Amino acid sequence: MSKYIFVTGGVVSGIGKGISAASIGRLLKDRGYSVFMQKFDPYLNVDPGLLSPYQHGEVFVTKDGAKTDLDLGHYERFIDVELTQKSSVTTGRIYDSVLKKEKRGDYNGATVQVIPHITDEIKNAVYSAQKQSQADIIITEIGGTVGDIESLPFLEAIRQIHSENESEDVLFIHTTLVPAVPGTTELKTKPTQHSYKELMSLGIKTDVIIARSDGLLTDDLKEKISLFCDVPVEAIVQSKNVDLIYEVPLSLEEQGLPNYIMKKLKLETKGEKAKVWDDMVTKYKNANLPLTIGIVGKYTELPDAYLSVMNSLKDAGYDSGYRVDIELIKSEELDQDNYKEILKGLDGIVIPNGSGKRGNDGLILAAQYARQENIPYLGIGLGFNISLIEVARNVLGYQGADSTQMDNNTKYPILDVVSPQNSFDPQGRERLGNYTCSLVEGTKAYSLYGVESVEERHYHRLEFNRAYEQAFAEAGIIVSGEEKDLNLVELIEHKDLDFYMACSFFPEYRNRPTNIHPIFKGFIKAATVFRSNK
Repeated sequence: MSKYIFVTGGVVSGIGKGISAASIGRLLKDRGYSVFMQKFDPYLNVDPGLLSPYQHGEVFVTKDGAKTDLDLGHYERFIDVELTQKSSVTTGRIYDSVLKKEKRGDYNGATVQVIPHITDEIKNAVYSAQKQSQADIIITEIGGTVGDIESLPFLEAIRQIHSENESEDVLFIHTTLVPAVPGTTELKTKPTQHSYKELMSLGIKTDVIIARSDGLLTDDLKEKISLFCDVPVEAIVQSKNVDLIYEVPLSLEEQGLPNYIMKKLKLETKGEKAKVWDDMVTKYKNANLPLTIGIVGKYTELPDAYLSVMNSLKDAGYDSGYRVDIELIKSEELDQDNYKEILKGLDGIVIPNGSGKRGNDGLILAAQYARQENIPYLGIGLGFNISLIEVARNVLGYQGADSTQMDNNTKYPILDVVSPQNSFDPQGRERLGNYTCSLVEGTKAYSLYGVESVEERHYHRLEFNRAYEQAFAEAGIIVSGEEKDLNLVELIEHKDLDFYMACSFFPEYRNRPTNIHPIFKGFIKAATVFRSNK
């Protein structure tokens, strides 16, 4: 019998609900239980991949090709489980499914309503995730805040799940803000009280309250919250500010939260509690050597657009004893007159994914500078495309070389839309999710991975035109990873440079703080050598 934990938020959004949920998942996994996580988003968009990065940050892609909210990246990094389409549910997706059923006649002419049809579909999303994953514990985060009109069907659905299961099989956790009165340090619990009562009015009795506050949540304040919210003092914990986000599970552990959750769910720790997370945090906090990495991109005013890349770079740095300082450099601000001055102090350069023509000239200058100065370089997604275009234009002399997406009339179509059909995108518009990458023996990539083939995640539609492969090889750019069955290029590298690598896939999606991705590990190692030689 699986257990279900639902995490809701109150007062305001952005107070760490996703991190709290992921931290709880980590703590329960360390006690021997399998965990699967979900995010229910109340917006009407069916495809989160179409959302602007300026509104929702990066798009995270699962192994089976679901384009999702960035919170799923936190989930995977914390619990080290590859999630699926079952982990990302939006209001739009729920309504889309219900309306399709109605058109097929599945409801036998019944009047389709929010209750029971929409709520049943939401409940089915929870139960089917348990059926697919077979996890001991399903943790579901409800996006938005209590009181939002968009969230009401989700809250009603989880209330029904509680009534359909034994009381010890369902747990409600509510995250709230305990703010200070402006100009003082006096903390106020009234917003938490109101948020709790709002949930109660919807039929949901909170079991645990996680309070976010800059100040210390004293015992007196906890007792006050306990009195007004009918939650035991031991079930009220503080989400403290920490230097390292990976410390949050340890903070909740110190306050006894996992023990209380285990007691409420009537669970016992299986064997000895795992220490891998604790050891990782200790190692990371002791890292203090400086390293400066530049991310040259189009959305640098919004760091969340590169969240997984930034986390991967920092994780790889910590793992090697370095604190990585990331400089976000807007590609539109780079030109022939200033790019060398702006980039010269970096120990490594990364060009992540992006879309459109805006800022591409600056990206090409960054790739050119890294290649000419032998600065450790990593291109991902769009960065893969830029690497090829830069070499084509500046080394091979293919003036106007481009992708057919950017210039359909280019004389040198270095990249083309040749994505194959797949189960998640049968029209072949994009290559999504996991594909096999076979490493070429004798390359740097092969030595980094140490295996012959790996699974890597994709989210793109352009592929390297292999008709130009020999010309690039003569310029030093060789293929070091490929999807053999489809004859598609996964990885390229410069055979004569210390570290110059670009991949069509997204290695950041599979990086874990407890298991650094080989490409990021190799890149950071090369950057440390470059820095020491400067």
